[in-house]
Amino acid sequence: MKHILATAAALALLAFAAPAIAHEFKAGDLQIKHPWSKATLPNQPVAGGFMKIVNTGTEADRLVSGTATFAGEVQVHEMAMEGEVMKMRQLENGLEIPAGETVELKPGGYHIMFMKLAEPLKAGELRKASLIFEKAGTVEVEFKVEEAKPEGGSHGAKNGAKHDAHGGHDAHGGHNAHGG
Repeated sequence: MKHILATAAALALLAFAAPAIAHEFKAGDLQIKHPWSKATLPNQPVAGGFMKIVNTGTEADRLVSGTATFAGEVQVHEMAMEGEVMKMRQLENGLEIPAGETVELKPGGYHIMFMKLAEPLKAGELRKASLIFEKAGTVEVEFKVEEAKPEGGSHGAKNGAKHDAHGGHDAHGGHNAHGG
C-alpha cells in the first residue's frame, strides 16, 4: 500500500511540475511557448523579449503590442540585414501570426522590446507582462529572465555585420529614435 501511495504522490507532483517545466500560455488558438529575456546590466534602458507563438487556428492573428510593469513601453520589433548593416525597427502594424504556423521571436529577428526599464532584470526571475493580440486579446505571460551570455553585445549579428545607431539590444544607446 505504501508503494501505491508513493507512486500516486510522485505522479501528483509531476502533474503540478509539468506546467512549470513547459512554461506555456494559451489564448484561444494561440500557444505562447517559453517567453524569456536576458538579464540586464544596471542602468540598461532596454531588454528584448523572445518566445515561440503557435497559431493552431484557421485564421491569422497579429501581435500588436504589450505592457509590462517593469518597462515604460513595450513594442514589437524586427531586426533584418540591409546590405552589411543590421537594422532594427518597430513593426507599426504588429507581427502577423499566420493560421497553422509557428512564429519565433528570437535574438537577431522578431522580438518584443521592453523600453524604459524601471530596474535591471536578474537571471532566475519571472517577470509578468501582457501581450496584446488583434483577435486573441490580452494574454498575461511571465518572461523567464535567463543569464546573459557574452556575445559581443550584439544580439545575433553575424559575419562582422555592422549595426545601425541602436548598437544592438544589449547597448541600445541610440534607441531615442523610437521615442525612448
